[in-house]
Parts: sequence; structure tokens; C-alpha cells
Amino acid sequence: MVAVDDVTRVLIVDDDPLVRAGLTMILSGTDDLRVVGEASDGAEVPAAVGAYSPDVVLMDIRMPSVDGLAATEALRRRPDPPEVIVLTTFDADEYVLRALRAGAGGFLLKDTPPAEIVRAIRTVAAGDPMLSPAVTRQLIAHVSEAGVDARKSRAVALLAQLSPRELEVAEAVGRGASNAEIATSLFMSLATVKAHVSRILTRLELNNRVQLALLAHDASS
Repeated sequence: MVAVDDVTRVLIVDDDPLVRAGLTMILSGTDDLRVVGEASDGAEVPAAVGAYSPDVVLMDIRMPSVDGLAATEALRRRPDPPEVIVLTTFDADEYVLRALRAGAGGFLLKDTPPAEIVRAIRTVAAGDPMLSPAVTRQLIAHVSEAGVDARKSRAVALLAQLSPRELEVAEAVGRGASNAEIATSLFMSLATVKAHVSRILTRLELNNRVQLALLAHDASS
């Protein structure tokens, strides 16, 4: 979901008031990002989203009542949901991966430099994931191997629905390639790549590129 007035509306969800204040201060120095509201727990997210209509939600994972995972899952099931960026630390890798599978567009460490936080929000607001291939590999390496066979079987079955060309695009997304990189490597126009990605997401009932990347990884693991 992209802001229609050239200003990206941001909702900050974190139980630490200092974190909320710090993020608000960082974003107040930009012309195109605006903090429209705050929430201190995942239980407050539905009402806050309804009240503030954010384009991007910065979502903490560990909160006292409803955690960020449950809040993200519920939020991404809504019609035309805002994008979600998970706020985390590396000791929560497994939770981050669960959040990405639920539809979060990326994650930020809480000690991320301000300029990178701003760039991440702009990137995710534009519909692109904020998740580099190196980070994806690092996250996956920390996740328990339990359930790998089941995930692989499911992923292979889903990807079997795609045409050979769509499968090439899906595998490229899984490697972390951007649309421009896919267009170059597969000799397509950028518009054709975007159309392929859109059709793949619709056909496989996925709601963003991160979920497609994880699916492609599961199939090849």
C-alpha cells in the first residue's frame, strides 16, 4: 500500500516509549514520512490502523499482551493492509522469519542507523522488501530444521502451478534479485517482470515478494 499524497504515513508499535520517541524524532526530519500514531501493544493495532490509516507499520515483536507476530498475522489478513516492518534484535531470528512468512515486508534491528531506517520505510512503502539475500541466509541458518521436509513438499507443490517462465522469475526472487536484475538476467522488460511477479503472487495466494522468496527457498532446501 503506497501513500497517495506523496507522504508515507507511519504507525509505530512498541511497548518502549523511548523507542517510540526515538523513531518519531528520526522520521520528523524527513519531508515524505510522517508518524501519524503510536501504539504500545499488539492489541491496540487494529484500532490504531483504523484510526490513522498508516501506509507502513513499524512493529515490535516482544510486547506484553499481543506480540508483534500475532498482530502482523491479523493485520496482513485485512483487506488492503498496510505494509509491516518488524523491529527486532538478532536473538529473535526464528520470530522474525515467522513474521516474514506472515506477510511482513522486512525487518529492522533497533540499532539500525537512522538513514537506513528511513530508507527501509521508503523501500517497503514502495512495495519492495527490505531484506537482502545475505540477511535472508543468516536468518534461515538460525531457524530450527524441524518441519523442513513438510515445508519443502508444500513449496514444491505450489511452485508446480507456475509456468516455466514464471518459475524462473520466482527462483530469481528467491535469490533476492530486484525486478531490474531479473529483467536483465532473463531478457525481459521491467513491465513484464512486474506482471509476472503480480500473477505469481495472485496464483499462489501470497501477499508480497518476501513470502515468495521464502517459498522458493523452501522448495530448494
